[in-house]
Amino acid sequence: MADEPHSVGDILDRLDELADEKDEVSLGQTIEAFGSRSYAPFLVILPLIDISPVGSIPGLPTLLALVIVLTAGQLLFGRTHMWLPGFLANRSLKSEKVAKAVKKLRPVAKRMDKWFHGRLPALTQGPMVRVAAAAIIVLTLAVPPLELLPMATTAPMAAIAAFGMALLVKDGLLMIVAFVAAAGAIAAAVGLWGSR
Repeated sequence: MADEPHSVGDILDRLDELADEKDEVSLGQTIEAFGSRSYAPFLVILPLIDISPVGSIPGLPTLLALVIVLTAGQLLFGRTHMWLPGFLANRSLKSEKVAKAVKKLRPVAKRMDKWFHGRLPALTQGPMVRVAAAAIIVLTLAVPPLELLPMATTAPMAAIAAFGMALLVKDGLLMIVAFVAAAGAIAAAVGLWGSR
């Protein structure tokens, strides 16, 4: 089993390696590359894909939300090994697109890895992991309807990325920020739909 990544830079390195080795990169291959117990990388990288220009592909935010809800659901129920159904595990992107996305995310990753580190680690363990997973599931429910509005999925996806990053680097202060961001994203989603 692969060693689990401990930073966004580690995640991007693994994706780069996969893109170099294969013509297409599937979700199943990324699970193997990150380590089957490693949920946090998916909770970082999938929202970042949505926030990147690649996320403007119609239907992609909803597909990403589906993978995120499956990931968070397993985390919520304490599953030790990450699993995806075949139809999702076999979904893939051309290696060139993966490499291009990785290149665009490198500057963001560098800043994230510099800013976020193991502060208040107790807030990223035990029951807090399950509370975070439940919040992520609520946030994913906002994504499909928001996909109809330009860039509207950015708020919930940014909050999900914050939860993923907090779990990845064991940063409890970031976990608190993620909960605040989640509340703001849900309020914004309700406001957007209420004004329609």
